Amino acid sequence: MYDDHPLGRDGEHDIGAVVTFLLSDASQYVTGQTIGADGGGVLRA
Repeated sequence: MYDDHPLGRDGEHDIGAVVTFLLSDASQYVTGQTIGADGGGVLRA
């Protein structure tokens, strides 16, 4: 299923970690950013 994906996995846990960080107080100064959590999927383009 993930043979053509650069990391060979979907990264659900990685995306969850990004969401958890953004919902925490540690991200209070993060504004207007695009955070890529695609596991290198854009490398195929």
